[in-house]
Amino acid sequence: MSVLIVIPAAISVLALVSAFLFNRSVVAKAQGTDRMKEVQGYIRSGAFTFMLEEARVMGITILIIGAILWVLFYWEIAVAFWIGSILSMAAGFIGMNAATHANARTTHAARTSFKEALSVAFSGGSVMGLSVAGLALAGLVIVVVVFRKWYDPASLHIETRYLFGVSSLGVNFIRGALIVSAYSMGASLVALFDRVGGGIYTKAADMAADMVGKVEMHIPEDDPRNPATIADNVGDNVGDVGGLGADLLESFIGAIISVIVMALYIFVGRGNESIQGLISRLGLSAGLNETTYWWIFIAPLMIVAGGLFSSLLAMLYIRFSKRQEGMQQVLMNATRLAAVITSLTTFLFCWLSPLGWNILGEVMLGLGAGIAIGFFSEYFTSTRFKPTRELARMNQDGPAVGVTEGMALGMISTLLPVITIATATILSYQLGGLVGVAFTAMGMLSFVAMTVAVDTYGPIADNAGGIATMAELPSEVRERTDALDSIGNTTAAIGKGFAIGSAAFASLGLIAAFMWSAIGTADKVVQPQLPIVGQIAAQFSPSGSPIVVGAYVIAGLMLGAMVPYVFSALLIRGVSRTSAILVEEIRRQFKENPKIMSGEAMADYKRCISITAHGGLHKMFLPAVIAILTPVVFGLIFGRYALGGFLVGALLSAIQLAIFCGNSGGAMDNAKKYIEEGHFGGKNSEAHAASVIGDTVGDPLKDTVGPSLDILIKLMSVISLVFASLFPIFPIFV
Repeated sequence: MSVLIVIPAAISVLALVSAFLFNRSVVAKAQGTDRMKEVQGYIRSGAFTFMLEEARVMGITILIIGAILWVLFYWEIAVAFWIGSILSMAAGFIGMNAATHANARTTHAARTSFKEALSVAFSGGSVMGLSVAGLALAGLVIVVVVFRKWYDPASLHIETRYLFGVSSLGVNFIRGALIVSAYSMGASLVALFDRVGGGIYTKAADMAADMVGKVEMHIPEDDPRNPATIADNVGDNVGDVGGLGADLLESFIGAIISVIVMALYIFVGRGNESIQGLISRLGLSAGLNETTYWWIFIAPLMIVAGGLFSSLLAMLYIRFSKRQEGMQQVLMNATRLAAVITSLTTFLFCWLSPLGWNILGEVMLGLGAGIAIGFFSEYFTSTRFKPTRELARMNQDGPAVGVTEGMALGMISTLLPVITIATATILSYQLGGLVGVAFTAMGMLSFVAMTVAVDTYGPIADNAGGIATMAELPSEVRERTDALDSIGNTTAAIGKGFAIGSAAFASLGLIAAFMWSAIGTADKVVQPQLPIVGQIAAQFSPSGSPIVVGAYVIAGLMLGAMVPYVFSALLIRGVSRTSAILVEEIRRQFKENPKIMSGEAMADYKRCISITAHGGLHKMFLPAVIAILTPVVFGLIFGRYALGGFLVGALLSAIQLAIFCGNSGGAMDNAKKYIEEGHFGGKNSEAHAASVIGDTVGDPLKDTVGPSLDILIKLMSVISLVFASLFPIFPIFV
């Protein structure tokens, strides 16, 4: 194995040590008054109670799926799956711990200094960012090193395993490819539970708190008299901290392993004429041998290690910046700085390696596309720009007009991001074929640590504002935390846009890897074909004979495009029905105990936390089943080519829907905040009441549906990749 593996190993350790130091710097800060400590305790306890119960449910599922992988394949596959699952859960808990330590400390810092408050909140977010990237990379290095014999080029081959000893149930795979795919699948499964369960929790609490508190009782946001206010703040952590971290962690892993899987199959089939073009695009015009194999294998690990190191430098730039104003620009500049340094480290790697410069171009396409999509999200959701300000103005004409305008804004916001993704896909394919698309996905995610850090800062700032109100601190403290939160709303929108774009590219890479993963012999490693019309020629066919499957591929496209809508409907229904129960509970408490409104009695926060936790845990089960079983069942019935169409259809549908949901919900949320700043009548005006309704409509779209769709398409792709060799060529009924 190449000694270069030491570099990503060392950088991942550096990232985890830095995360520990950032966390220690946060914990060393003062928590503030006794009331602030009490509120922080409620939030921290509620968040960890939910996460632990969620982990229990996940643990059972993970053990069962791991056992199935052990029985079907080998113990190494199950162990890799468990490692991915455990590290993904660990990242969520580490980030949650840091965020719930940082919230009250951010509030306390805001009593004296806006800059210090931002520094504390961002330090808390940095713990999550570094933990996500550090654990993901460290875990992958561990898997590759522990199972290194399955990556040895001298013995790398496609093997056949006969399930249960039955000769007609032979499945083909490269064991090393299956090992890293299982690692990615473990991370994806945890991400789905975190995003769906946390998303239902956070938005059910948020909607109920707003509708009863603001609209019916006319009390401010985060008012301690609102029984759901603690549940709302807990939700910021379980949904926006734990969920986002797990989401981008599995995208990060998926992008890396898609390159590795394709590299393994290219090496095995290196003698085939049809893939010589791919090898030459990698810069290996003289051919692929055992020495150059290691350079291709290590390339994704080296590139993302450079991105992780670049992210750490960008975090230090923010941490030690002397600027007192324009901090949103500082955060944006730091993100761009991470991208620039990543491009430089990639340049250095390409310069020192025998690989060609096409890889640098592909990575830079990913970096550029990520920044562009983030900017488009900012443009359509930030109060700095016309679309959200115009949406705020439209709320003067009532909630129906406001919601309609918000939905239209979300729809039109799909135009530029999708053009960007399509353009980057075409260019990367011209540079490197399917491998080039995978490298572009990896480039977009290479500085994921910085993206997660900036995004996690948002819910910490949001919690800080809630604590300031509940602790009854002076109004100037809340003004400072609101300023922090305003920056956080924009960074969150950028993070969601980045997550959507990266999910699209990562899924493309995984789907490309899936098309190779059922190949039976080395001579069949050819350019993957997915015909909608016509046939697969004999020289490209795994059976050696022409294959006509166009009708089934088209059917797969249509059925795949339908799945994100059914999945989204279940999520929205989970939010609305949990929220309805919580609304009744809040009304009951106000009715049965009038002293809550006068401040003479304390609301029953724990009852509201229990309701939202129960809803989040129980309503996440069916969407998870759809994501896990749908590709397996479809592939077993309709075959691998129809499943390829199914995955592409789901990807195309989910991209549009996720962008629409994220931007329409984000714009409606920020339009409300823009009105609350004093525009168009300010708080308690008709425009404000309309915008609160719009915000509650947008809440499940931007924080539950949009982020969960990212994971849906990646999880279905990686599950298909793991089980690819089980699927027949033709539908079973043909």
